[in-house]
Amino acid sequence: MSSDAGIQIPSRLPLLLTHEGVLLPGSTVRLSVNSPRNMHLVSQRLLRGTSLKSTIIGVIPNTRDPEHDTDHLPALHKIGTAGIAVQVVGSNWPKPHYTLLITGLCRFRVSSLLKERPFVLAEVEQLDKLDQYTTSATEGATAGDGELGELSQKFYQAAVQLLGMLDTSVPVVAKFRRLLDSLPRETLPDVVASMIRTSNKEKLQVLDAVSLEERFKKALPMLTRQIDGLKLLQKTRKISPDNEKRVLSVRKGGVFPGRQFNLEGEDEDEDEDDTAALEKKIHRANMPETALRVCLKELKRLKKMPQSMPEFALTRNYLDLMVELPWSKSTKDCLDIRAARTLLDNDHYALDKLKRRVLEYLAVRQLKTSLKGPILCFVGPPGVGKTSVGRSIARTLGREFHRIALGGVCDQSDIRGHRRTYVGSMPGRIINGLKTVGVNNPVFLLDEVDKLGKSLQGDPAAALLEVLDPEQNHSFTDHYLNVAFDLSQVLFIATANTTATIPPALLDRMEVLQIPAHRHLIPNQLEQHGLTPQQLHIPQDTTQNIISRYTREAGVRSLERKIGAICRAVAVKVAEDKAAPPEMPIVIDHIALKDILGPPLFEMEVSERLTLPGVALGLAWTPLGGEIMFVEASRMEGDGQLTLTGQLGDVMKESAHLAISWLRTNAKTYQLTNMVGGPDPLEGTDIHLHFPAGAVTKDGPSAGVTIVTCLASLFSGRLVRSDVAMTGEITLRGLVLPVGGIKDKVLAAHRAGVKRVILPKRNEKDLEELPANVRADLDFITAVNLDEVLNTAFDGGFPGASASTHTHPQLTSKL
Repeated sequence: MSSDAGIQIPSRLPLLLTHEGVLLPGSTVRLSVNSPRNMHLVSQRLLRGTSLKSTIIGVIPNTRDPEHDTDHLPALHKIGTAGIAVQVVGSNWPKPHYTLLITGLCRFRVSSLLKERPFVLAEVEQLDKLDQYTTSATEGATAGDGELGELSQKFYQAAVQLLGMLDTSVPVVAKFRRLLDSLPRETLPDVVASMIRTSNKEKLQVLDAVSLEERFKKALPMLTRQIDGLKLLQKTRKISPDNEKRVLSVRKGGVFPGRQFNLEGEDEDEDEDDTAALEKKIHRANMPETALRVCLKELKRLKKMPQSMPEFALTRNYLDLMVELPWSKSTKDCLDIRAARTLLDNDHYALDKLKRRVLEYLAVRQLKTSLKGPILCFVGPPGVGKTSVGRSIARTLGREFHRIALGGVCDQSDIRGHRRTYVGSMPGRIINGLKTVGVNNPVFLLDEVDKLGKSLQGDPAAALLEVLDPEQNHSFTDHYLNVAFDLSQVLFIATANTTATIPPALLDRMEVLQIPAHRHLIPNQLEQHGLTPQQLHIPQDTTQNIISRYTREAGVRSLERKIGAICRAVAVKVAEDKAAPPEMPIVIDHIALKDILGPPLFEMEVSERLTLPGVALGLAWTPLGGEIMFVEASRMEGDGQLTLTGQLGDVMKESAHLAISWLRTNAKTYQLTNMVGGPDPLEGTDIHLHFPAGAVTKDGPSAGVTIVTCLASLFSGRLVRSDVAMTGEITLRGLVLPVGGIKDKVLAAHRAGVKRVILPKRNEKDLEELPANVRADLDFITAVNLDEVLNTAFDGGFPGASASTHTHPQLTSKL
């Protein structure tokens, strides 16, 4: 590769045809390779070569439109650039291709084609000296005198003038200055033309300029145009060193990295206008002083940052969010209490306690305008209207409404956002919700707060502590914003099916309002199905029949679906018989109900199952409402073992052992015997205690009195009254302790047709929440100890039990 003329390129070169720009000697470019010929060149020549010579290829500009490219070899451009492949990178996405990093070495002319496939191979003639790009200006040959010398000097002075207009303290400009000083002047047209912003057509003219004099003539006007553009830019605004990175963009890699000056000024002017508009928005956003300082600091960084940096977009997005947040925008509350009462009554049937709490909030807002938003938690079974109540409250107050679904959320970043150091970071749901509604005092509904999860990404329930604490949320800090935002004017409403799974610290911050199930469904379903009350009539008895025999739920969703099924059946009837319309209205009785909904799903089986000793009826609370619960016991010969079945939790198992111990202790008093009449009920006897419906997990301190009554029936051989249900926990001394969920349990007993309910004495206050019709239908016995429970549960009392039971079981004076 060497001769007297200096370093030589091979005379036979594989040719790479490219649409992507023009490679000039002394510059480095990245080229994408995806055509079959070029792919073969890379795979068979570059990747398999073992010498430096195998990495030298010829790059020919392909002037044919790539959209109309065919498999036929186009007419080749006669002048090309020999280059050395510095780097080869392969990829299969979105389709197989290679990316080459190529540094231009010298020009060549194509003498003849040797072969076209699998890649193009040509005989070439070298046109430039290769060593001129590797020799310093002092050692290398310089352009002679005369016109060429004048052009060379003029070009060099223009390049120095361009650099003089820029600040050499900027690393990019300093590098270019060193490049000018180190390279011979005959190489400058190629190097400078590859660096300044020019079209491919102009670069092609420089490539085709074989003589050095013509090359200077072609490149000098391009350089002069850049200087004029920079002068014009300096007239409109002063270029500071911090702006050099925006004026000068650098492509990395290679022996002589290709660079581009962006000196036309149009993009910068647009950016400047955009930044100025953003600055005005920041000042108009009326944000607190702390947030304003942060925004102005980020804006100052943004002005210094080139758009090509990834952080530019991140900072811009952050500032856009800060501007859009409602720092001081709010809606005016509608404080007309009478209008609010009317609106709530129209939207929701019953729910008196909840409506009273909303009206109290309005009344206090009238007296004190700076009231912090309360944190309400609506707890109730599915389908009772918790979410729709939240929407009604927002409409009553005249506020914006936003729902945040928390079910299944297990990442604390969903609440508090990601830090901006992460890729793809974003604010949390609270800040996003505020941006969506555009005001700082909306009604936020945090739906299903009892179903938050926990994972390696943190505990979102713990992250909610700051959001839902009235003493802290005036300075809520989202990780993405990293400045405090005032949430004290937001009215937070959380919904849950049960408080059992809500962490105590979070529950402590909320005001819990229990929401029972009520209905107002038939007119709504008639409207949805295009029917009128004159066409369809569903009597109250039929509705009660649907509830008791087809749905049996705490909410109203199944009931709504059943009423919808009736409406659809009637709609078919009405649509079919337009010629001979049926008699109106169509009344749904129990016969029509069975035809439409099928056989009843539930039967009233209480009296049928209490026909043998060893069965008692208890009451249980579930997240879906109250349920009746049978407890069955049987005994057989054995060695005193107790077997428990029915998927019971630890508390229920402990209640069973407690009941056995109490009965054995008091067996003589209550005349309880084992199977052969012995004084110890467990001697020679095994006991099996079963809670039917084993698929349902049962746990909680409410079945103690039921288990005692069931075992007392088994040991005494007496039947428990079939119209009595009970709930309560016991102690080892026979006292009856209070339990929760009284209202739901009593309503379940009422649904099942029970006439008498035994409750702990200390739960007497809970009866005031019951509807009047339920209180009228039931007898309530409030028991202090197990003597009173046993005397009430058996006809004629229980042998050995104290006679100090209630003489007036109906507690009318209290209710």
